[in-house]
Amino acid sequence: MEDELTFSDIYGGRLALLRRYYSPSCREFCLSCPRLSLRSLTAVTCSVWLAAYGLFTLFEQNKAFPAWPRVDSLNSGICRRPSGNLTAGVWLSLQNSMILSAAIFITLIGLLGYLHFVKIDQETLLIIDSLGIQMTSSYASGKESTTFIEMGKVKDVIINEAIYMQKVIYYLCILLNDPMEPNGISQVVPVFQSAKPRLDCLIEVYRSCQEILAHGKATPTSP
Repeated sequence: MEDELTFSDIYGGRLALLRRYYSPSCREFCLSCPRLSLRSLTAVTCSVWLAAYGLFTLFEQNKAFPAWPRVDSLNSGICRRPSGNLTAGVWLSLQNSMILSAAIFITLIGLLGYLHFVKIDQETLLIIDSLGIQMTSSYASGKESTTFIEMGKVKDVIINEAIYMQKVIYYLCILLNDPMEPNGISQVVPVFQSAKPRLDCLIEVYRSCQEILAHGKATPTSP
C-alpha cells in the first residue's frame, strides 16, 4: 500500500512525500524535492552571458581607438601606420573569442557540476526492523548515493532542532549506539538534509519509524 502527501520545506517550496507500506516491519518514505526551475536556470545563464558581453564590449571599445599614424619626417606627405597596430588588433580579436568561449565553457561545466553533485531530486528512507535503515539520495543527473545503517547500531530516531539562517528549524536524525558506552551516542545522522521539510512532514515519518522500532523490540529474536 502506498499514498502520497503534500508538504512544504522551510523556504515554502512544495514537497511530495510518498509512503510505501510493505509490511508492519518494513516501510519506505520517498521525499521529492522541487525540480530545477527554468526561471533560475535562465537567470544564471543570462548573468554569465551578460558578464561576458560586457567584457567583449569593453575590449571592442579599446580596439575602436587605435593609435594615430605617425608622419615620416623625411617624406612629409606619407603617413606610416605602426607595425604593432595589426598585431594588437589580432590579439584583441583573439581575446574576445577567448572570453566568449570561456563563458560557454563555464556555463556548461557549472551546470553539469550542479546537476551531478548538488541538486538532489529525491531522498528515500527505507527502514526494516530486522535489517536496518537505508538512506538514498537521487541527484538530478541520475547519480545515486546510498548509506546503510545496521539496526543493531541504531539507538533511536528523534526530531531535533537547530539554528539555520537565524531561525530555528527541525530535522529528523538517527542516533547511533556507542560501542564503548552502552548509554552513550557515538554519532548523529541527519535525514532529508537537502529537502529540509517542515515539522509536520517530519512528524509523519517519525511516527512510522517509532512504530517499526517498537515492533522490532517487541518481536522475539530466534536463538
